[in-house]
Amino acid sequence: MCTNDLQLAAIDIGTNAIRLLINQVSTNSSTQETKFRKITLIRVPTRLGTDVFMDGKIGEEKKEQLFEALKGFKHIMKAFEVEHYKAYATSAMREAENGKLLVEQIAKTIGVNVEIISGEKEANTIYDASESKGIIDKHKCYLYIDVGGGSTEVVVYKSGEKVVRFSFQLGTVRLLAGKVKEEELERFKLELQRIYEKYAPESIVGSGGNINKIHKLLDKKPQEPLTYKEIKKLYKQAIEMTFEERMKKMQINAYRADVIVHALNIFCIAAKKCHINTIIVPRVGLSDGIIQQLYTEKSKSLNK
Repeated sequence: MCTNDLQLAAIDIGTNAIRLLINQVSTNSSTQETKFRKITLIRVPTRLGTDVFMDGKIGEEKKEQLFEALKGFKHIMKAFEVEHYKAYATSAMREAENGKLLVEQIAKTIGVNVEIISGEKEANTIYDASESKGIIDKHKCYLYIDVGGGSTEVVVYKSGEKVVRFSFQLGTVRLLAGKVKEEELERFKLELQRIYEKYAPESIVGSGGNINKIHKLLDKKPQEPLTYKEIKKLYKQAIEMTFEERMKKMQINAYRADVIVHALNIFCIAAKKCHINTIIVPRVGLSDGIIQQLYTEKSKSLNK
């Protein structure tokens, strides 16, 4: 058996944290079967959004933390002999008035090329990774929801096609900072109501670090769905706990203990408004989607 291996890396510069994912992708030249194996995943809770939502830009302390993390990521990629990588920045960098300047400085001083992507590209990248897991039925209608630190992306997929998409400034870190306008929350609820009336999606496909953690907290198997009743119950339990109690009883880190309540609430609102009981959690994120993109691009170039 002959296999072709690629070492690929994804950098996700999010609102709540930045991540480095390195995968080894192996393709059997005889059967063309492809396997993705996680080599390492590193998460640094930078919380860039805290600065952006309060001051409109990323301050010196957060900038220094970001740059040091990216320097470390570059060394790690070199150590693992990564052949190709992509780095995407999302909501916080999109909104920061110095976001583009920081991207230029990162390229010049660290040698890492970062692309600030739109909410639509972010949602599509994650959904493609979810679809590749084989748990999405192309004949059904899904309400895809990605809850990030700065924004929540909502897409309706019907028969494998994207039919409508919305981006809401309704992220967990933004909510934590008290920087979500009441009108935006109402717009979120109104659009969900319209989605239900027009498309009646059968299930929610949830993505983001918080829903992945919720899936684990509820002791679910890899492809076992959550129910609205389960997340509603967990939400009620979580809001009655103090920050310290959440860390201890739910066994979660400090960077998760304060935002998980907001994520639970967002998913509860969506499930209730669209009368959906099933939440599918592929346990993928933007990093997984980037790896999938890289592999597709490199495979096409090799087959030319």
